[in-house]
Amino acid sequence: MPTVALYNMKAEKVGEIELADAVFGIEPNTAVMHRAVVTYLNNQRQGTQSTLTRAEVSGGGIKPWRQKGTGRARQGSTRSPQWTHGGIAFGPKPRDYTTGMNKKARRLALFSALSDKVANGKLIVVDAVTAQEYKTSVMADMLKAFNAEGKTVITLAEADEKVIFSARNIAGVSTVPAVDLNTYTVLNNDQIIITRDAVEKLQEVYA
Repeated sequence: MPTVALYNMKAEKVGEIELADAVFGIEPNTAVMHRAVVTYLNNQRQGTQSTLTRAEVSGGGIKPWRQKGTGRARQGSTRSPQWTHGGIAFGPKPRDYTTGMNKKARRLALFSALSDKVANGKLIVVDAVTAQEYKTSVMADMLKAFNAEGKTVITLAEADEKVIFSARNIAGVSTVPAVDLNTYTVLNNDQIIITRDAVEKLQEVYA
């Protein structure tokens, strides 16, 4: 079992915690992580983009000039794709980009991402992350204590409104409940600050 230091919000070491091998100590599978990220991003797409074909553009009902004798190319409508204000040929239409991924593969991708963070020292376990009031400086001081640079996700066992509101004004910082943690979120952040309760909840659900 990988063992990591346990800190308080002032970045003072208060002990150690053992992490489950099944969740935090596996050999990362990059192929599955890539597939999980692609699946996640595909599922974020709305697919509402749409262009007008020549049949949907208004006008163009009359033949612009006679078929023969003008010396110009024959034209049947001013709404053909080659005309200005004409329809779009092969343009995008509404579609569903949703792709699936089975539970076993999704979990393997998440465990791979978490294990990679642990191996690279980018997962910080804190005994508790709390805020007595809605105050951005509380979260800012904690991040400064840990020298957290770049994008950081604070993972909680349960959604805490005061922590969420205190952190949301800090650029590059987000909060997420443990059950909503996914491969994309883990890989898209430079480091993860996770509470001990959140670690236990992840291990309880997955391990």
